[in-house]
Amino acid sequence: MSHPPARLRNVDLLTVYLNDHLAASVGGIQLVQRMIGVHRGTPYEPPLQQLLAELHEENAALRAILHDLGLPEQRYKQAALWVGEKVSRLKLNGRLLARSPLSDLVEFEFLASAVRAKRSGFESLREVADADHRLDADRLDQLVEQANRQHAWLTETRREVAARLFGGNAHAPDAAAGD
Repeated sequence: MSHPPARLRNVDLLTVYLNDHLAASVGGIQLVQRMIGVHRGTPYEPPLQQLLAELHEENAALRAILHDLGLPEQRYKQAALWVGEKVSRLKLNGRLLARSPLSDLVEFEFLASAVRAKRSGFESLREVADADHRLDADRLDQLVEQANRQHAWLTETRREVAARLFGGNAHAPDAAAGD
């Protein structure tokens, strides 16, 4: 016995949700572009370049989802996040004119958290794909896996940065967890 297809509900809320994730992707792209400049010529530059390419790809995927569902793109949210990323550079970090060594750790921690939120978003959209077949479930599964890989690298990197900054063992959390 076949079941009737599920119906998409709360389309207005889905529009807000997708546009929020799209705007956040713009902020992430801006941050990673800046970080590439800071880490040019270091071992962090190639993975940051890869992350930037993947963020652009994910941004395009979110735009395609909005288009495929016939939902509007709210550009004002993207502009607000773009401005917010620029303003975040003015944060008080213990240094008036120079970049604080703490900035690297804060930026890698922020990206790791943002990637977790992005992954959750793709997982939620994967559920929506069961209700609306205009969404490509396989593509969303790929985006979730890509976010998992990104988070693994960012977690390892932020641990290295913290250990370099404060001392300690970057692999201690793995040992404590039995990994």
